[in-house]
Amino acid sequence: MEVGIIGSGIGGLTAALLLSQRGVDVTVYEKAERLGGRLAYQRDEDGHFQIDQGPTIVLLPNMLLDILEEGGMDPAELPLMECDPLYAIHYADGTVFKKYRQLDLQLQELDRVFPGEKNGFLRYMSDMEQAFEQGVHSFLKQPFFRKGQFYTWSNMKLLMKMKAYKSVRRLAADYFRDERLQDAFSLQTLYIGGAPFSAPALYTLIPYAEHAFGVWYLKGGYAGLVDRLQFILESRGVRFVTGCKAEQLLIEGGSCTGFVSAEGAVYRHESVVFNGDFPHLVNLLPAGQNSKSVTHSVEISDKIRNKEYEPSSGCFLIYLGLNKRYEHANIHQFFLPSSLNQGLKQLFTEQKVPDEPSFYTFYPTALDASAAPKDQSVMYILVPVPPAGEVNWNELKYKLADKIMAEAEERGFDGLRESVLWMDIRTPDDAVNDGLYRGGSFGIAPSLKQSAVFRPQIVPFPELNGLYSVGASIHPGGGIPIVMQGAKLLADHLTKERIECMPQTV
Repeated sequence: MEVGIIGSGIGGLTAALLLSQRGVDVTVYEKAERLGGRLAYQRDEDGHFQIDQGPTIVLLPNMLLDILEEGGMDPAELPLMECDPLYAIHYADGTVFKKYRQLDLQLQELDRVFPGEKNGFLRYMSDMEQAFEQGVHSFLKQPFFRKGQFYTWSNMKLLMKMKAYKSVRRLAADYFRDERLQDAFSLQTLYIGGAPFSAPALYTLIPYAEHAFGVWYLKGGYAGLVDRLQFILESRGVRFVTGCKAEQLLIEGGSCTGFVSAEGAVYRHESVVFNGDFPHLVNLLPAGQNSKSVTHSVEISDKIRNKEYEPSSGCFLIYLGLNKRYEHANIHQFFLPSSLNQGLKQLFTEQKVPDEPSFYTFYPTALDASAAPKDQSVMYILVPVPPAGEVNWNELKYKLADKIMAEAEERGFDGLRESVLWMDIRTPDDAVNDGLYRGGSFGIAPSLKQSAVFRPQIVPFPELNGLYSVGASIHPGGGIPIVMQGAKLLADHLTKERIECMPQTV
């Protein structure tokens, strides 16, 4: 089998890793001059400071390591560092609540900050533990090519047990009386660009996984994984073609047989994997008299061509290089407004920047002294905001940056503004330029209508052979380990097809 992968995000690179390990001939095409997609470093002009541009939180470490090991990488090459505590949550009233993996420490912290809520937490962990393993097996490790594969009696029973008909926020309220704790056990949907009050309770597996398996940091940053993968893949003969943008797929005799680049070059493959943001895939399908395809006998319905997807939230990101170090800061911290729920309704329902934004800080120097030069440090501040098209960022970005940095200084980072040596800002408009659908930073939103069987699958169009897809917008969803799990589903499916196509000997 010979496969061409369009896009070198973590989904594409993981698919290449697994397939090449199984003897598949792989070529990866990337429109940019570098590999990695959202896994990149943000750097100052001199290269003095660098920090992850995108994902920072490592969840489900065993899933990540197991997949990489299956692809032939030695897990020892990935220096994972556990975050202890997991992170700190700063409330508007001055309360600081820390989350821990260790049960005894978490119970002590609950008694200190939220007396009377300990039993709710124990019940929460017990209920989620029972559902987690079944949920991972039934939903994360299974593709859904047909609705019947999802609507089984066992799956429906499990969904009822997990109360998937509720939102993550409503489910948290079943265990915790204090609204601040409800926030603490539902804000995790923001990791994948969804609203706690609309994401189905299936995603409660995220906050549970934090406590069960820990929150981790990859020394050097997530972006460093790209170089490791590239080295292994090149050593196996995997080819990389950078600066190559796919313009149109070749559809011949009911199958995808390759693509035409923006420069007019034709690249042919037995199978094609699309690793761009999924809603853009339809734009590559040939249509009309100007088609560069030889034939395109397979008709993709107008319903599919015109389908509108709900994007995930966008991110307003402030990258900082500082001339000091904060000795007692946590690597991950959340700063919440007086009403997180109200602010997120302004964000997700009214599509506006909240009057009181919540924000997250990533401060790797707290755990990794080598993350910045001696006596200096790096930080990024992330503010969940609407996707592109809702806000005039040319007018707002510096005003919002000043507001957020002033609040960060007041609530946790004394003297922040005067210590800045370098600052960059990224908005959803920049995300659009990078190819993210409508500037959403996490693929399509994790809403009920865009989850599990309702999410695009690794086989995007059953009527079209030879075309596959992987990435944050594809089932099982966003987040680095989950996207990698989607790549494993794809590799397993292609391997099965390859075996089935082999001539049988008697």
